[in-house]
Amino acid sequence: MDEFASWRSNGQRFTHRGHQIFWRSGGTGSAGTLLCLHGFPTASWDWHRIWPDLCAQFARVLAPDLIGFGWSAKPQHYDYTIADQADLCEQLLREQGVERYHILAHDYGDTVAQELLARDAERRAAGDTSLIIESVCLLNGGLFPEAHRPRPIQRLLAGPLGPLVGRFGTEGTFAHSLAAVFGPDSKPDADEMHRFWLLWCSKHGKRNGHKLMGYLAERRTQRQRWVGALVRPQVPVRLIDGLRDPVSGERMARRYRRVVDEPDVVELPAAGHYPQLEAPQETLRAFHEFHTTRVG
Repeated sequence: MDEFASWRSNGQRFTHRGHQIFWRSGGTGSAGTLLCLHGFPTASWDWHRIWPDLCAQFARVLAPDLIGFGWSAKPQHYDYTIADQADLCEQLLREQGVERYHILAHDYGDTVAQELLARDAERRAAGDTSLIIESVCLLNGGLFPEAHRPRPIQRLLAGPLGPLVGRFGTEGTFAHSLAAVFGPDSKPDADEMHRFWLLWCSKHGKRNGHKLMGYLAERRTQRQRWVGALVRPQVPVRLIDGLRDPVSGERMARRYRRVVDEPDVVELPAAGHYPQLEAPQETLRAFHEFHTTRVG
């Protein structure tokens, strides 16, 4: 069995709003619980290259496929929102008896993490000690809508032709668009790209692409809440950013430094949008250093 098939066969499932959600778990370390949140349009498989090291560091590592992604349910008649994805994550944490946790997030998962951070601040203000976030590490993502540059295919999916674009999109079009966000020397090979396509298409996922793209509009309408959660965070936060990313690379890192109080940014000059896949050792080094020096 290859690594991709093994990832799926070793997964677990729980029920969220009547739908089956795929998730992976591991952990043999001592650094508490880590919640890993993947990006668009992929899934928890994104973490496979750094998974063994994360599991060696943390006692528990939880990585769900958010609803509408990967091997989780992809209901056609469903209101896909960032708030609901945050509800899904909190449900998983509660069902696993987690009270305190760290976050490692990427892309779409960054936005879910921002919502979780906003909720964490509200809980702390109310004296609620349940589901306390201890740290957040963000990889490339649209943290500030004004600095985010969606790909042409994302704009099409978010527009009036979105249902047709998603339903009739080909593997070739998908591969061309996704490859463009990787660094020039770290693009996925044909086998890796085909796996991303399988994750996107499983359970008729193509038909929901336009619905998932609603997060772009949400980022604009919820900017004050989600950016506010980052400006003066109550927990340690680090951004690890692949600079060769045309969507949220160098421009996003510059914006982060301008907006966030006491910004902690690690730049990876050769990596693109997926640093955990393109530069796994550098990403791990920056992540471990963050937990050693700032989280403790």
